[in-house]
Parts: sequence; C-alpha cells; structure tokens
Amino acid sequence: MSITSPQSTAISGGPQLPQQRFLSTTIPGPRSKELLARKADSVPAGVGHTVPIAAVAAGGGVIIDADGNSLIDLGSGIAVTTVGNAHPAVVAAVQEQVARFTHTCFMISPYESYVAVAEALNRLTPGRYAKKTALFNSGAEAVENAVKVARKFTGKQAVVAFDNAYHGRTNLTMALTAKSMPYKSGFGPFAGEIYRAPTSYPYRDGLSGPEAARRAISLIEKQVGAENLAAIIIEPIQGEGGFIVPADGFLPALVAWCRKNGVVFIADEVQTGFARTGAMFASSGFGIEPDLVTTAKGLAAGLPLAAVTGRAEIMDASHAGGLGGTYGGNPIACAAALAAIDVYENDALIERAVEIEKILFARLEEMQARDSRIGDVRGRGAMVAVELADPDTGAPDSALAADIAKACIAAGVIVLTCGTYGNVIRFLPPLSIGDELLHEGLDVVAEVMARI
Repeated sequence: MSITSPQSTAISGGPQLPQQRFLSTTIPGPRSKELLARKADSVPAGVGHTVPIAAVAAGGGVIIDADGNSLIDLGSGIAVTTVGNAHPAVVAAVQEQVARFTHTCFMISPYESYVAVAEALNRLTPGRYAKKTALFNSGAEAVENAVKVARKFTGKQAVVAFDNAYHGRTNLTMALTAKSMPYKSGFGPFAGEIYRAPTSYPYRDGLSGPEAARRAISLIEKQVGAENLAAIIIEPIQGEGGFIVPADGFLPALVAWCRKNGVVFIADEVQTGFARTGAMFASSGFGIEPDLVTTAKGLAAGLPLAAVTGRAEIMDASHAGGLGGTYGGNPIACAAALAAIDVYENDALIERAVEIEKILFARLEEMQARDSRIGDVRGRGAMVAVELADPDTGAPDSALAADIAKACIAAGVIVLTCGTYGNVIRFLPPLSIGDELLHEGLDVVAEVMARI
C-alpha cells in the first residue's frame, strides 16, 4: 500500500530514488523474510539486526527493500552514509580506482591516495600544529592504535575512559567501552590498565562543566595517578552511550589537565566526525584541540576506512613497522574518502547539518512539551536524541524506547535506540535527506509516541 505520494529526489547525492515512504507489504515482507531465514541458518546468532528487511538500494533519505518498500532512513547505517548512500561522486571515484588496482598493501607498495587522505585529515582535524595520519579499517582498530601510540610516546601504560563510553568490540576497546550487554558480557578477561571516570551528563548529574571535570580529575589523580597515565580517551559527544553532550567547560578542563600532566588527550570522533554535528569535527565545537583524533564511519561514505590523526611528534613515536595492517588504507576506500571529503567541504554539508538540527530540535521539543516521558532533547547537528524516562521518578524507560523504535520501523521509518540503559532514541539522518521527507519521518515518530 502506498503511504505518501513521491517527493523530490535527494537534495544531494545518492541514486535518484523517489524520496517517499512507501509500504507495499508489512515489514518484513516475504522476500525479506526469505533472506532473514537464510541469515538465521548461515550467520551466527551474535550478529543481530535492528531493521527486519533485505536492503537492495538506498539514496537521499530512503532505503528500499527486496519487497519494494521504501523506508525513511533516520539512522545512516549508524552515522556512516553522512553524504548520502551511493553518492555519485563516491561511486565514480570507486569505479575508477577499482579498474586501476584493488590492493598492493600500502606497507609494500605505497600509492598516492593514502597519502592524499592523510594530508586531508592533517589539514581538517582540529589542532594548529604539525600532524601525521595512519589509516586503518575500523573505528575500533583506530582506537587501539591511538592507545598504542600514546603508550609508546609517554612510556606509560594506564588509560582512562569514561562512563557511558563506547569505543568498539575488540578486546582492548571492549575494556574501554562501558556498557556490558551486549558488547562485553561473557567475552572477558579484558585488556588491563584501563580505568573509568565519571563523565559530564547534564540531564542526570546537574553539574556544570568545571564541576564535572573536577570530579573526574580528582578520581583520576587518586585512583590512577598522572605519573602512570598514558592517555584519556573520550567521545566529544557520546554516541552509543546516549548522545550525551557534556556541559560547557568540561572538555577544555580535561584538555588543560592533560597538557599540564603530560597525558595524551584522545578524541574519539568515529561517530561525531565529518560534518555530523554541524562542524567538521565535534571537538572544534567545544573549542578543544586533541592530541590524537580517531575517525571512521563517515570518512569513506560506507567503505571500511579509519584513521588516527595527531601531533607529529606523538605519531612518530612508533618504530618502523609498529603501525599498519594488510588492508589499512585500501586504495578503493581511500578513493571513496577523497570524494566524500570533497563533498563535505564543497557541498555545504556543515550548513546542512545545522539546518537539520533546527528541524529536529523544533519538532522534538514540540513533542516533549506534550509528552512528559521525554525527559531530555539533546545533541548537535544531525546527531540528536531524546531520552525517555518515567515522569515521576526519572528512571530510564528502555521498554518504551524499544516499543517506539519497533513501531516506527513497522511504519516505514528507521530509528535507532542507544544509551547505557537503552532508553534513548537517536536521530542520525543522512545530510542528503530533504526537509519534506525529514518532517514526514518525524510525523511518524510523533504519531507512534502519541499512540504508545
């Protein structure tokens, strides 16, 4: 059945698919069910999925499934397809590169695109100092290498991560990640010399940024000791932890303490990077210059590529051969990244993220005024969330978040949950989504919330 009439195509990027929400079957339809049955037979149960469809095409602000359903995409593959799925510039760059060569291993036979990506990241990441960049495959791999580099540079071992943090699913990054289920439970023992400090969570702790920083620093000094600490790592805006935006002054105070005590400050910008928050990097929005920055997700518009970028003297601390990997900086992924970076810089996507932020806040705060279960609306750019809580006690309401997300997906709108307690609904639309389609998606969210 048709739900809406076709709208205009995407404002930029992606296949020229009709920008509409359209359901020809219930979700999942019969063809999607066939694929999901095959998945159950051939893929481990630990590899879950959120949206029960078999995707066959995507672009602008929609994903098309094998049954002909067109769903509004408010998730961007968890902040990956920021420029829009299958952006024409990215597609062209990938096609050209794949016809030239697919792999040599940069550590064996270097090629220009790797160097060009490194040069671009050195230029774009926050910090008015000489930088260098190493390329990897995933956000978790970038985080691991940032920790390696910080330990090598400082000669110290301890690393501090924060409450509600998410940094990956490898052994070391599971240790850095705060949430046990589903990311850590049963997978230990984890890497040692990892410590946790309280973060700034204005909705829950009521502290100013400087107050929250003093609390964290006091714990770090007493339980770890600056003389033992190689690095602290933090997401400028926490992603999986609940899109938690720290109070003003929190991050600058941490950076200042790190500078004073010879501790490397690592900003994990895997989810917040590349125009997502209305700045090229979220760190800039908080006025900080990290020593090291980890990136992935939006970097190569859907191809696997990640990076560690930072102060040249820190990045150069490793001995030759200490950094690398067979596929790190794959030439096809590098070609995609260069095309995506060009789009970020020249297609006004930072400005587009700011426009999306205004729409999201206006609509979500309107819902909040009518619904006391929405305890908080927060975020920046096209990275905004609502936290759901019991109106009387403030207790996190994870069941409500799960019910809303499930109902929205059934109605043709993809939304994702997050938060340590699973009580946050996050909105991560591609920056290629049109206003009309975005409003329609939020209409569905409002209707579902009112109904549930």
